[in-house]
Amino acid sequence: MDGTQWIIFILIIQVIHFLGTWKLYVKAGRKAWEAAIPVYNGIILMKIIKRPWWWVLLLFIPIINLLMFPVVWVETIRSFGKHSLLDTWLVILTLGFYIYYINYVEDVSYIEDRSLKPRTGLGEWVSSIVFAVVAATFVHTYFIQPYVIPTGSLERTLRIGDFLFVSKFHYGARVPMTTLAAPMVHDTLPVLHTRSYLADVNPDTYEKSWINKLQLPYMRLPGFESVKKNDIVVFSLPADTLYQFFKAEKAVRKPIDKKSNYVKRCVGTPGDSLEVIHGYVYINGKQLKLSDRAKPMYDYEIFSKTGVSTRYLEEVDAADYYRKYIATNINESQYNALAPYVSGAKNTADGKIELYTNEKGIPTEVIRQLRLSLTEEKPLSRMANMTSEMVEKLRANPAIDSVVQTEEPKGTYGYNIFPQKPNLYPWNNDNFGPIYIPKAGATVEINAKTIPLYKKIIRDYEHNEVKVTGNKVFINGKEAHSYTFKQNYYWMMGDNRDHSEDSRTWGYVPEDHIVGKPVFLWMSFDNFREGIANWRVRWDRVFTTVGGSGEPVSYFKYFIAVLFGWFVFDFFRKRKKKKA
Repeated sequence: MDGTQWIIFILIIQVIHFLGTWKLYVKAGRKAWEAAIPVYNGIILMKIIKRPWWWVLLLFIPIINLLMFPVVWVETIRSFGKHSLLDTWLVILTLGFYIYYINYVEDVSYIEDRSLKPRTGLGEWVSSIVFAVVAATFVHTYFIQPYVIPTGSLERTLRIGDFLFVSKFHYGARVPMTTLAAPMVHDTLPVLHTRSYLADVNPDTYEKSWINKLQLPYMRLPGFESVKKNDIVVFSLPADTLYQFFKAEKAVRKPIDKKSNYVKRCVGTPGDSLEVIHGYVYINGKQLKLSDRAKPMYDYEIFSKTGVSTRYLEEVDAADYYRKYIATNINESQYNALAPYVSGAKNTADGKIELYTNEKGIPTEVIRQLRLSLTEEKPLSRMANMTSEMVEKLRANPAIDSVVQTEEPKGTYGYNIFPQKPNLYPWNNDNFGPIYIPKAGATVEINAKTIPLYKKIIRDYEHNEVKVTGNKVFINGKEAHSYTFKQNYYWMMGDNRDHSEDSRTWGYVPEDHIVGKPVFLWMSFDNFREGIANWRVRWDRVFTTVGGSGEPVSYFKYFIAVLFGWFVFDFFRKRKKKKA
């Protein structure tokens, strides 16, 4: 729905409001015409129901208004003596149209000195809950949103199990586009595990239903900074395949603001030329210098003529390596007990069994309980995922002969690499590009070779019809030799470079997909994916900032000291007040 359509829609709502309330306005001592003037009628209604004028503003804020309209309906009928539970449910379930019945059929009187205090304890409790939800939804939608890191694409900069506060106001809050949605949840309702919003698309034709007509156009409130290189950014995943988060389907069409939220590092901004060479990002021909808090990880192969012990890898806190145990004898019940820890097993020629696990291995207490005889293999070479600091420590170990970074050779097509045209663009994660990152207003040449890079932008993000016939490209039915971009685009990558699905897979991130900037890490749990009973707090990460330079400093102890000081102050203040 564009701006003109929204104005018409709002005017229709005003007509509905006037027809359903003008007699009530008159009974409240106002003029009938006052119910017909947009915005002004809302201010007058607030006077009638004895509520502050700024409630009118809440009625025009997407998502917040879904909560406020029922409140205003209830307050309106109560101003005319309708206090029963039945009346309350009738006005809510009829979406306010019960007020028509009261306006034209019921002979009601305006209660000028109505008490605003709820009549029952339950009513007071419900009132408090409603306005707490309104306030929380307002903050969540336009200022700060909580977010948890679910995957390891930014390890070790941000870790699985980090709980963040994401600022919406740094880049300017994106006004919700989906107007019919549950507050404070994203695409899925908790417990019910169903979609949290109303918006439909035919999966075969992609034709939008009437519900989508209520979608707002993209709008963003003013921010005080723009997305810069090195920023960690939360954004709506352009190539979304998750109907519900972590529930993948082949093809999912969702409104932009209901696409799955991802967090990556911005490494390329509009107008940049970007290339990945030997795993490192180059911008306009120069290697991108990451912030000193960034801890990029790469896969390395470690060699030792005496065998690469797991202990060496544990000492440097390496990740994503495999362990192999040799069992001389194991029965079915023992193997079933090992199933939670084992990723695979294989019989050897000499009758033994090889057990494969991730880096956590098989707990010692489990081996003892099952009375197993296991020997862990020390291979001459092993693969592990490490930061440069880990690599330096490992190379300092005299038992290690060499540590070599792995790399997909240049000119070799990697798995699922943008733009998925291996004949034209034989790129991989380690050697990618160069590509141009589109800037609003910039024009690029369009032909059979360049169209794979920009087809998704032109078709899906900027809503044009694209057709390629032989060596000719047609945009909206006309042969095209160039294209001018309507918005800015960004290139996002994970710091966990060899274990991150990012722009190297699905391409550019449009500006209207930007959600916000992580600013504060308030809690962090190790073993986050292993059940709440196994969670362990990472105290050094609690109450730390995401941005800045130098090693993160935890402000948790200062928070506890201030909180304790406040309780002591409040105790003595109340004690002094009692004596007085």
